[in-house]
Amino acid sequence: MDGSNASDRLTTQEMEEGHLQPVQDDSALTDEATLFASPLPIVGERKTTTRKEVWSWYIYYVGNSGLGPFNFAISAWQNLLYLAGWDPAYPTGTVPCGDGACNLIAFGSERSVNSIVLITNGLSFAFQAVLFLIMGSFADYGIIRPHITTAFTVLAWAVSFAWLGVEDPSKWQAGTALYILGLIGYQGALTFWTAAFPGLARDLPEIKDSEEKLARGDTDRKSHDRLDMLARNRLANVSFLVCSLGELVVLAILAGILEGVINDDADSNTKALSIVCAYSAGVWIICATPWLLFEQYRPGHQLPPHTTYFTVGIKQIYHAFRLCLRLKQTFIYLAAYFFLGDCLNTLVTVIATLQNEVVSYDTKMLNYLLIDGIAAQALGIGLFWAVQKRYTIPTKTMLLFNAFWILLLAAWGCVGITQTRFGFHNAWEFWAYQAFYGIAVCPWYAISQAMISEVIPRGKEFLFFALFSIIGKTSSFIGPFVSSAIIDDSGNTNMPFTFLLGLGVVSVGILACVDVEKSRKECRKYLEDEAIRVYGMDLADVVVISGQSIEMNKAGRTGASVEETEKGDLIA
Repeated sequence: MDGSNASDRLTTQEMEEGHLQPVQDDSALTDEATLFASPLPIVGERKTTTRKEVWSWYIYYVGNSGLGPFNFAISAWQNLLYLAGWDPAYPTGTVPCGDGACNLIAFGSERSVNSIVLITNGLSFAFQAVLFLIMGSFADYGIIRPHITTAFTVLAWAVSFAWLGVEDPSKWQAGTALYILGLIGYQGALTFWTAAFPGLARDLPEIKDSEEKLARGDTDRKSHDRLDMLARNRLANVSFLVCSLGELVVLAILAGILEGVINDDADSNTKALSIVCAYSAGVWIICATPWLLFEQYRPGHQLPPHTTYFTVGIKQIYHAFRLCLRLKQTFIYLAAYFFLGDCLNTLVTVIATLQNEVVSYDTKMLNYLLIDGIAAQALGIGLFWAVQKRYTIPTKTMLLFNAFWILLLAAWGCVGITQTRFGFHNAWEFWAYQAFYGIAVCPWYAISQAMISEVIPRGKEFLFFALFSIIGKTSSFIGPFVSSAIIDDSGNTNMPFTFLLGLGVVSVGILACVDVEKSRKECRKYLEDEAIRVYGMDLADVVVISGQSIEMNKAGRTGASVEETEKGDLIA
């Protein structure tokens, strides 16, 4: 759309009818301030983040921690596969699986359980990629975003309760469907819940105050950038810390439940795994309710002229990919996120498969191992955040440090290729793995999200978080298939670690090339181009429309004061 075409331009009447914010005089803002704002018109007024809103956002994560759909559903499903399978050393279907290999007919041929798990994960991630691309493409418009999170959340709840009806090995196909749907619900809810945090951070009282000072020239960009960076990292890290501490309580209660349910037989263990999935849904309902009640419906962008919700997604995706070369730093990080995410996701899947074999799907043992990992996770994220906050370490530096430990984890798996004394072959290694993974590796899930928020255009969080989630799922779609092929070809379940180590090294090299400062300028130019081409604005009209004028920010502020925030009263 050509900005010089008067018929395509936004008129004053259109702006008033669409509740767009008035255009400010560009002279009211410094050049530095424009890097932290968006020129695109929005619907409604910016909100001010409140304490109860932030804490309800934190607590939601305790429920959406993946206890059922991610941690125990795979054990419940894999347990059904082993009970339904047979020992490949004997004629098909004659001898039940023992401590060795286990095969089953799935996806058109006889396959090992490990291969079935990896292929199913790949298919699930492929479905997620398509769905997230559709949902994320229009989520940045209007105020419908919270409903998307709610829909995925309800899906995950329903699937978790449905596991109570899948306890017989003959229902392993139904278990496969529940596992796939559960991952879609869990990952969808997690993706769009996570995408809300840049907006929460941007609307914190102290950030809005700093924006005003920057616009007036009362502070410099470096100071505002530091405050903005720490605010986003604080929300990402504290949410992960609260989740970890909350999970410890949830798992402690679960340990008591399992003591009363499990006997030393396969049937009670299968029933216990189904109970765990349903229990996780109950916890999620309790933890999600405050967020569903207290979340403020932050305004998204106004629909461009001659566009509907059914067509805006296509236009948004087209615009994003047409200008992808202008967002060079964003897509460099996207590549790093793709490869490193592939490395880590497949590492976790392969190690979880080995762990399940070693502990023989013992539900109580899996729960205790998870408690070990979650306790270490809380310690790890707390240490990472304390160090970053104390020394104001940039997000990229923290991520590179975190990536080193991911490489070390892959290297340890390689040790087990030629011998069984070390390399994920012994129960003690999985206790050590859970602790190491929690302390050194788990901070990736918080820091990588904070890094995304630093290299994407302002106001486009839901599109780009969905895009990054899709990339993560696509990488997880590729990694399991490659690993499955390696296992089937070599017959060695540790052989994929060589591929994953090489992949991790390449990822770290790409990550080191990301320039956050250049990214901020590229993102601003991207938004200016959209204002002209999609919204039909003239170049002279492309000025900062951050949702409210500076005066409106001052007059409309509610919630905690800057002083309270600086004292730490708003965020724990």
